[in-house]
Parts: sequence; C-alpha cells; structure tokens
Amino acid sequence: MITILVGEEQFEARDGEAAGEALWLSAAEAERMTGWALEPEGMCREGMCVPLPPGREAEFARAGRLNVAALWRHLGKPVARAERGDAWVLGESAQARGEALRSLEAPDFTLPDLAGRPHSLSAHRGKKVLLVTWASW
Repeated sequence: MITILVGEEQFEARDGEAAGEALWLSAAEAERMTGWALEPEGMCREGMCVPLPPGREAEFARAGRLNVAALWRHLGKPVARAERGDAWVLGESAQARGEALRSLEAPDFTLPDLAGRPHSLSAHRGKKVLLVTWASW
C-alpha cells in the first residue's frame, strides 16, 4: 500500500506501484485522488485538458494505469517521495501558493475546540478573524 498526500487530503493506494520516480495508479484510482482523467485530448480535469507531450505518452499512461508523478511534474508542480516509495506528496506549484498568499485569503479548514466541537474557517467568512498557530518542532 502507498500513502499519497494531495493538497490537504491523504489517500491510500491499494494497487499503486512505485518505480523509481514514477507513481503508477489505476486510472480510476488516479482520478479519485487527483481529479485528473485520461481522455483523447490528454489529461483532463473539470473541463480543462492538458495535452501529453507527443512521443512521450507512454511515460504518462500504459495498460489502464497512469503515472501521476509524471503528470504532476508536467503541470509544474512538485513531487516528493520516501526513499522506499511507500509515501508520496503531490504538492501545489509555487505560483499557486504565491497567488494564495497575495490574495490574503486563508484556505478553509476545520478544527475541533477543546470540547471537541468542529469549527470551520469558512463559517466566519466576511468577519475579521485572528489566526494563531503554534508547533512544537
């Protein structure tokens, strides 16, 4: 089993295969985790398609499986993996992170209070909110 972090979500790939810098998933599992699907036009998500480089299609798709690490790199996004290949992170591009910082809008998240009741940042949209964070490392 391979653990994959995509954005803020964690997935377990039951039939994933790590081969060096490649992360092969079934087409269905790749779409479930990333939202990207192989179409005749290339890799598509939410009505947007990215053509695969001519002559390099086999680096991205073969026998009903997709190399999501190659796709991520093709999109200009960072990919990190554990040395054993059992954990992968498909990150956001520096451009996307920079745009989020320039907007000064924090991404939505939900955390419990001391009583265990969940609170979401989106519930406070339109109000001034002070976020205080702390980490032990």
